[in-house]
Amino acid sequence: MTDDSAPHPTDDRAESRDERMDRNFVELLQELRVLQTGTQILAGFLMTLPFQARFPELSDYHRWLFLVAIVLAFLTTVLLVGPVSVHRALFRQHLKAELVQASHVMARIGLLTLGLTMATVLTLIFSVVLGVTAGYVVGGAAVVVFAAVWWGLPHLLRNGAREAT
Repeated sequence: MTDDSAPHPTDDRAESRDERMDRNFVELLQELRVLQTGTQILAGFLMTLPFQARFPELSDYHRWLFLVAIVLAFLTTVLLVGPVSVHRALFRQHLKAELVQASHVMARIGLLTLGLTMATVLTLIFSVVLGVTAGYVVGGAAVVVFAAVWWGLPHLLRNGAREAT
């Protein structure tokens, strides 16, 4: 376990552990605000699809793919809105470090489910419009792009920063 009160070697902030936890939570909430609206709109849009006239014409495969997408969108929404609910439940309980850690984990898993949701939706759309093979290609490409930008780039930046010190 790391010592949250010890400053990072390159961090020149003079802040207490509580101030750092407050700052970390505010930064996390700012990041989540960007994600929450788009995720909720996507989930809402997906919820309307079964009520469209052409939905019954979809194959069983496409309906199952839709169900996977809607479940992933639901999980993403729960995970990305979860920190707000946890904050309300822990308000004034002096558990900010635990709140920040739990929220961090929910945000990381929420980003994963968001990437999977988007890849699944792209797979569904492309497979309906151009065929199943096109759906797999585009869905697979989406997973690669998400992994490169959301995991690979931070990994490279973190390793580059370590090598520079």
